[in-house]
Amino acid sequence: MIAALPMYDRPETAAANDRLWQGLRAALGYGPETLTRDGDLWNTWQSPDLLIAQTCGYPFRARLHPHVQLVGTPVLALPDCPPGHYCSALVVRADDPRDAPEAFGAAPFAYNEALSQSGWAAPQNWAAARGFTFSNPFQTGAHRASALAVAEGRADIAAIDALTWDILRGHDRFTDTLRVLARTDPTPALPYITARDRDPAPLFNALQTAIAGLSQDDRTTLGITSLIRLPATDYLAVPNPPPPPPN
Repeated sequence: MIAALPMYDRPETAAANDRLWQGLRAALGYGPETLTRDGDLWNTWQSPDLLIAQTCGYPFRARLHPHVQLVGTPVLALPDCPPGHYCSALVVRADDPRDAPEAFGAAPFAYNEALSQSGWAAPQNWAAARGFTFSNPFQTGAHRASALAVAEGRADIAAIDALTWDILRGHDRFTDTLRVLARTDPTPALPYITARDRDPAPLFNALQTAIAGLSQDDRTTLGITSLIRLPATDYLAVPNPPPPPPN
């Protein structure tokens, strides 16, 4: 069996993620001893041995939803978002004089992955609703790398998962040179999934118990407060923007 919590995992959050998994495993009564932290994410998400993993909303609606079961959706410590939702922070350099988002339409735009909801889909959908696009994108491979590209002047703007942005602000001093220009419209937060042939109900209950059993420090570290059920249709209703051009 495979258990993976990769989406907000970094050295400073790893121990809290481990304790979340151990609480889930204890409540469930079975599961692998440790989290999987290596291997290809798509292989993990689509494995018939998947017990539980967190994925992103865009991969879920674009490719995964016919092949997996939706377990639940985290309620994140993002006060400007409804329960079970998140958004993207559009970050620019603090000394950039431009204040209008559309002024960055043709500027170098750093994004992590083409199938990232927060890094690609949310900002492009948000921009399109306001009559422009981010037309000069380049891929970095990770939210941290996108923010760093802005700080170092290789990009002028990037869209960062709002919880990731909070984590970066807590641990990476280069973010002191950045500011949030705007935030995108909230969309469903990163879902927990299991293999298609598994019953998601016991996993939901065990994860809910595990989150409730975390210390306040661990909940703060992970930015998670509880777990809710959102229907898959809420994820599937989010529009898919045109893909980025090849780098």
